Amino acid sequence: MKKRILAMLLAVGMILGLAACSNGTQGSGNTPAGNSGTPAPTGNQSGEVTEITLWTYPIGNWGKEAEVNKLTEAFKAETGISVKVEYLAYADGDDKVNSAITAKGAPDLIMEGPERLVANWGANGYMVDLSDMLDDTDKAEINAVNPGTLAACTTADGKVYEYPLVMTAHCMAINLDAFKEAGADQYLDLENHTWTTENFIKAVEALYAHYGETVGAVYCAGQGGDQGTRALVNNLYGGTFTDAGHTTYTWDDPKNIQALELLKGMDGIDFDASLQGGDEIKLFYQGILKMAFCWNIAQQLDPNAAGTGSGKTINGEEIVFMSFPSETGESALQGGIWGFGVFDNGDPAKIEAAKKFIKYMADSEHAVDAVKTANYFPVRSAAEGTDLSTIWADNEIMDQYQVLMPYLGDYYQVTTGWAGARTEWWNMLQEVGRGDDIATAVANHAAAANEAAANASAG
Repeated sequence: MKKRILAMLLAVGMILGLAACSNGTQGSGNTPAGNSGTPAPTGNQSGEVTEITLWTYPIGNWGKEAEVNKLTEAFKAETGISVKVEYLAYADGDDKVNSAITAKGAPDLIMEGPERLVANWGANGYMVDLSDMLDDTDKAEINAVNPGTLAACTTADGKVYEYPLVMTAHCMAINLDAFKEAGADQYLDLENHTWTTENFIKAVEALYAHYGETVGAVYCAGQGGDQGTRALVNNLYGGTFTDAGHTTYTWDDPKNIQALELLKGMDGIDFDASLQGGDEIKLFYQGILKMAFCWNIAQQLDPNAAGTGSGKTINGEEIVFMSFPSETGESALQGGIWGFGVFDNGDPAKIEAAKKFIKYMADSEHAVDAVKTANYFPVRSAAEGTDLSTIWADNEIMDQYQVLMPYLGDYYQVTTGWAGARTEWWNMLQEVGRGDDIATAVANHAAAANEAAANASAG
């Protein structure tokens, strides 16, 4: 099974991962401060750098000042370079970065995923090519975990705009106690955390027969958590969201239409235009819904961010993470890849200092602390002789969750016009939910997404 999925990843050249729920906006379109090959002759051209700036999105505990201070102070003690950190929120982080770029005040470093670092700011010429930081050993160590990671961080012409640190797989979850009560647990492969489309249908039928109410919600109030609904629809019958080359949106695939028709016709599954992913999680946590399509390791460790214990609902019922159902049981999961990018602010000395920070955090013995701070999984098997493959062996939930990592699918979030496509997706789901013709709704919104992508490319 792994070989088939790895072959798929190599063929498409890109993989997943989600900061889940992020909204990649297009670049501001302003002239870059400098190109990565020839920095503009401004700023400090020589001499010792004593401070650099890092802006970070809330990637695990990289969004918490107390935790990040431990890392930056250790880095300063070893290198003499202090790091001034600004903590971004997804609600307005993109606006802050774009405004800083316009004002020629971008940070030296930024931490996020490929849809921003590679497909947005990198593609618009604002970032430094980091390909010189990756030697053959680095590439081998990253490819040993997932050969699609580097592809997601690299443009078609070979420029690397993200040096990856951590990754995860997004998934769904079920209330195991509720499944057992309804006799639906027989349809789960709990050892591998997988199930087939046929068994998903049988499980929903059993749950609805027992509870007589909605057990799962296709939420579509907005973009929040939409990776879950995309993965659900794509996996049920093997549909795709984009083509392999990430040039065209393909959710008008007949297999996706088949999946939407199935979901719309199922008792117990409701299309709910009042919910986004976070709302669905709350209802699942409260025991109202018996399954959640918006799930990941952060939720498994702390459901609903309630701080009341790992893997339990508010009523103490057991939560089990699951891959999305597919005809064979072999899902293609969405996921996230997070790492560091360097803005080209025309200062070679600061660029080198930023690269030193990346090397320290992502490719040295200190990578263990940097990865654990993110609460995700390392993108590489080792870093300068330090084994990273077993760093979560002391955490039962994290260690168990790694069973999903081989299911990671294509990282199609770098397709042109991504933000607009996400809007078309949830609007399409709303139309399906209110009873519009499914094939027509799918065709119209896929066409609109492709038109917007074509206009963005032309611009």
